Amino acid sequence: MFAVVQTSGRQYRVSEGDTITVSHVEAEVGSTVDLKDVLFVGGDSPSFGVPFVDGACVVAEVVSHERGPKIDIYKYRRTRRYRKSIGFRAAQTTLRIQSISQN
Repeated sequence: MFAVVQTSGRQYRVSEGDTITVSHVEAEVGSTVDLKDVLFVGGDSPSFGVPFVDGACVVAEVVSHERGPKIDIYKYRRTRRYRKSIGFRAAQTTLRIQSISQN
């Protein structure tokens, strides 16, 4: 069984036992998080949501919090002697999918 879940404005295809990296989720390491925004549940009897599947829930365990790769931003204006360099690292959370339930 698999599901398509929406979190932090992005969609992920997950099944039990998968590990995904999403934008930062406010939860302690080792705790469980319920992902209620399930768009599709596949398997023996697939069901589509309009926009979300009623009664479907994906339970995930928080594995770790880390920061993503550095993104370099450079702005330049050629005739104005303007140069600006900024670095940015986004906060990310790693989740392990424990179960997918559909009522």
